[in-house]
Amino acid sequence: MKRKISDEEEADIQRQIAEDPDDYEATDAELARAVPFAEAFPELMDSIHRPRGRPRVENPKQAVTLRLDPETVERFRARGPDWRARMSDVLKRAK
Repeated sequence: MKRKISDEEEADIQRQIAEDPDDYEATDAELARAVPFAEAFPELMDSIHRPRGRPRVENPKQAVTLRLDPETVERFRARGPDWRARMSDVLKRAK
């Protein structure tokens, strides 16, 4: 449960905020001159920009739902954490 701060503590916090030279209220003129980071520093933006998500693969795997006997699943799981990959290999060889 959060503790309520007293009026005196709140006044002290507000005083410290007002005295902080690094935290000031931007004027309307400053806000009007503001530009997005990518426009202000395009080279820096290009150097740090990374595409989102995983890289695209040439032949992506397809998610499916497959109902199997419990014994079959347990047999593959018992051989270790890569049981799905091993099952996929068995199905590939069954072509």
